[in-house]
Amino acid sequence: MRALPLAAALLLGGCASAPAEVTTAPAPPPAAAPVETAKPPAPLQYLYGSPEAAVAVGATNARIANYGAWRIKARPKDSVVLAAGATMDAPTFEPCGNKPFAAVFDADETLIWNLGPMRYFAEKRTGFDLKVWDQWEKTGAGKAVAMPGTVEMVSKLRAAGITVIANTNRSAANAKGSEDTLRAAGLGEFKHGETLFLMGDDAGGSSKDGRRATIASRYCVIILAGDQLGDFSQQFNVKDLPAAQRMALATSAGATALWDKGWFLFPNPVYGPWEKLGWGDAFPSDKQWEPSQ
Repeated sequence: MRALPLAAALLLGGCASAPAEVTTAPAPPPAAAPVETAKPPAPLQYLYGSPEAAVAVGATNARIANYGAWRIKARPKDSVVLAAGATMDAPTFEPCGNKPFAAVFDADETLIWNLGPMRYFAEKRTGFDLKVWDQWEKTGAGKAVAMPGTVEMVSKLRAAGITVIANTNRSAANAKGSEDTLRAAGLGEFKHGETLFLMGDDAGGSSKDGRRATIASRYCVIILAGDQLGDFSQQFNVKDLPAAQRMALATSAGATALWDKGWFLFPNPVYGPWEKLGWGDAFPSDKQWEPSQ
């Protein structure tokens, strides 16, 4: 137990006041727990450290590898990339023709776990910082890891003759850093403009629809995979789209026909558009419950 300052001890002993000549400085604040003993936020604990997440991610990767090997046995008429103007209510897709097969993946939290910046943000208790992330894209090679089962999945797809492509919202200005990061994670070669597509490659900004269309013009895309709905179609990310409507789109008959049948979603409780949800979005009012007093 920390010793009390002299004046406080005198007051607690029954004196009306401390002697005039005695002065005390404010007690220092409690020391923060050392970073190495503090726990990461629960979403980071789950995604990056739990066997539950490792099993879930590994199982998704195994399904992708198996699906790819099965799908190329009979050439599909269409890819799984939505055609321009298509909606989930009336989905149509880019035609395959005789194009070579491809599987298109997001990069961050889909092919790799960004352990470096995620720990940094958590330790510093800061939110996402674009300047820090820019440095990460340039210099993060060797500090990101392939997700469980990803190396094996990518190898199986390539061995089957399926080109593996990354379509990510990393910056085109940092293309070399992203190529280096994917290579250092054990995922092989990705080349900007050929098998690596980045934000800034077209005028679409963070929307991946234009880049997906470019890829689909060159390949028969039989697999799309990501950790956010925008990795499949920008219509899920329309500005100010009500939460209930976004849920309805993602669980509609059109979308349901694609999940695990060409579209594969990875778990990511760390970040995403769902962070804006309120109590009413996650907990229906008719399900509210309180214990009796």
